[in-house]
Amino acid sequence: MIPEISSRRSIRQFTGEPVSREEILAVLEAGNRAPSAKNRQPWRFLVLTGKAKSEAVEAMRRGIERERQGNAMLPGSARHLAGAEYTARIMEQAPALVLVSNPLGNPPDRPLSPEERVYELANLQSVGACVENICLEAEARGLGSLWICDIFFAYEELSRLAGMEGELAAAVALGHPAEHPASRPRRKLADIVEWRED
Repeated sequence: MIPEISSRRSIRQFTGEPVSREEILAVLEAGNRAPSAKNRQPWRFLVLTGKAKSEAVEAMRRGIERERQGNAMLPGSARHLAGAEYTARIMEQAPALVLVSNPLGNPPDRPLSPEERVYELANLQSVGACVENICLEAEARGLGSLWICDIFFAYEELSRLAGMEGELAAAVALGHPAEHPASRPRRKLADIVEWRED
């Protein structure tokens, strides 16, 4: 196993040290090298730093407040709003935030035909591989990263702010880590692998 897979952690505390444009581009190049279904490469990146990142954090907070007031895209997820607020604080602290969009994607509320759904699932798997590559390359370069899915609490607000084509799929906070968390528990392979043989 390559060392970055074992040592990678989700980082939620960053130092104030900025991340250079060159470092960010190297991390995104790793994302761009990910495998993708039919080589569609369904990803685009919007890098936010400084004032632009602060505007994204404010959009995140507006979305959380909208959800709290009952105009919720995720009405069954109100119990997770405190976690989304924590994520907004992490986004605020991180020197850089990368929004990842799927230009071939559909908004979460659009009904899909079975064929469209298969394409959507394949493209989302590709985006997942892309984001994992970003996180592993960040680790290899001594950077910390946090793969963020709480953006869906502010999907409308962040999508409007980003103005990106297609579907907002994820975000990644990047910076120099100010923590080194222990490894999280993992299930044993014996509990999750099934063998079938002749």
